[in-house]
Amino acid sequence: MNPLILDGKTLSKDIERQLALRTQALLQHAPGRTPILATILVGSDPASATYVKMKGNACRRIGMDSRSIELPEHTTTAELTAIINELNTDPNVHGILLQHPVPHHIDERQCFDAIALEKDVDGVTCLGFGRMAMGSDAYGSATPAGIMALLKHYEIPLRGKHAVVLGRSPILGKPMSAMLLNEDCTVTICHSRTSNLQEHIRMADILVAAVGKPAFVQKEWIREDSIIVDAGYHPGGIGDVHPDAYGISSAYTPVPGGVGPMTISTLMSQTVSAAEKALGIIQ
Repeated sequence: MNPLILDGKTLSKDIERQLALRTQALLQHAPGRTPILATILVGSDPASATYVKMKGNACRRIGMDSRSIELPEHTTTAELTAIINELNTDPNVHGILLQHPVPHHIDERQCFDAIALEKDVDGVTCLGFGRMAMGSDAYGSATPAGIMALLKHYEIPLRGKHAVVLGRSPILGKPMSAMLLNEDCTVTICHSRTSNLQEHIRMADILVAAVGKPAFVQKEWIREDSIIVDAGYHPGGIGDVHPDAYGISSAYTPVPGGVGPMTISTLMSQTVSAAEKALGIIQ
């Protein structure tokens, strides 16, 4: 039996069509108040610039606007937080995205936490993470929230399942674990200091690989009929899981075309929601 392909590319297109309708309805309710996502790029990292461009293109596809702010490499933490605070108080900006990573001399966590909760559409603030983890209203970190939307769309059972999250980053592994726990999974978090890593992975009903190493997880580590969510992306279209492992799973996210498109569509969806809340369309 062939494994089910969790097609994020097709689902994200469906989500964008729905978002375009919501944007049109918003403009009818408040003419001229186009939802705006402000993106901040510090430095000249080519990959980061590409990601920001992709997000701007997604905004245009659904009828939103993007405000691109490009800052030099030598920007200080104080200068960056001052710009974020200006965006916080701008009523025309509904979402703020600070592209990760920033140059090493900047305190990224301080800058993330400067983003107002109601504009934290990328789910990067400590306050937003805490509220999400406690089951309160907050925008989830975009990649984990996109993964959850993908699992829900394909009706993947979560309650009682053993989920293994490989990676503990504050914008992927940690929020992913909290979201799965909130859906009644039993969650194991693995990382670079985990002993007997292969044994933990072999126990997974659901594996979320977010380790940042190409083809790191081997076929021999995977239990047959498990579900593989590959959140990695590396040159040549390689994820964090070796492609040979996909064939023994019951379902998997392809690379590319799985998690990546869902990250962007989730960011767009949360920005539209923020605009709807700001304009009183939804509570």
